[in-house]
Amino acid sequence: MRRAALRASTATAWLALCATVAFAQVPEKTLRIGILSSGTRDIRAPLDAALINGLHEQGYVEGRNLIVERRYGATTIKDSAAELARMNLDAIVTTCTPSTRTMKEATSSTPIVMAAVSDPVRQGIIASLAQPGQNVTGTSSQAEDLLAKRLEFVTRVLPRTTTVAVLVNANNPVHAIGWEKVASAAQGMNVNVVRIDLARGDDLAEVFETARRARAGALFVMPDDPLLMNLRLQLVDQAAKHNLPDFYWASEFVIPGGLMSYGESLRESYRTAASYVGRIVKGARPGALPVQQPTHFELVINLKRAQALGLEIPQSLLLQADHIVR
Repeated sequence: MRRAALRASTATAWLALCATVAFAQVPEKTLRIGILSSGTRDIRAPLDAALINGLHEQGYVEGRNLIVERRYGATTIKDSAAELARMNLDAIVTTCTPSTRTMKEATSSTPIVMAAVSDPVRQGIIASLAQPGQNVTGTSSQAEDLLAKRLEFVTRVLPRTTTVAVLVNANNPVHAIGWEKVASAAQGMNVNVVRIDLARGDDLAEVFETARRARAGALFVMPDDPLLMNLRLQLVDQAAKHNLPDFYWASEFVIPGGLMSYGESLRESYRTAASYVGRIVKGARPGALPVQQPTHFELVINLKRAQALGLEIPQSLLLQADHIVR
């Protein structure tokens, strides 16, 4: 009886201690942040959740000590940026190159934390990765450095394919640079690449018609683009209807039905963005926080889609895959 009572007393004391520690870790000040995205909220929902989960790990809970001002949509992005700039927020998380550039133009004082932005130095968004300067920091994508590797995966899955359609956003300056890298890599792989420009979402049907006329054996989608991310479900659906193997930069395309992706985990990048917000709230200057690049790249394969296409994925690739959709 005494031993049981002692164990119960010890357990109660331990639970009380844990509760005290957990309570002490809850930030006293309410955190107020903004999210600016040229994408749609339903498409970006998993990434939004990853950011909020990252803040939750620091003790911030939306509805209690966390207020999030969300602004989604490409058509109103400039007005949304101006609105967020007037709110005197603790930080604003930007989710792509257009939103980051627009937010930077709207404020030079509110800290901006970018998530998975492609080549921010060359684009003039920051001064350098080590010393970004001004009020911008966060995570940078290396998708442009993986283009040759992604094209190599296409040739390994489709060794007899001689023509690959490359989908490019005609309004994305990063894609212009990326296209040159893809074209150069294709020469060394004996693959003919056909550039297909997309300027608007309603031109998607023409994209696949152009690929058909070019007798393309695969669709290679250029990375880090909000327009193409917004169109991901339509892209996957159209590729399936045209029986065209499709290759992407993010797993968000493969989970709903795309064939393969290779690149950083966007969700992890958004969780990392949350850690930047936490450091800034504690007094760190955003311009002095080095921009972080991904260190791990995940290969995701949709085996169900491969079977529908009549493709046999090489065993070496299946063993290399981080995630397989069955």
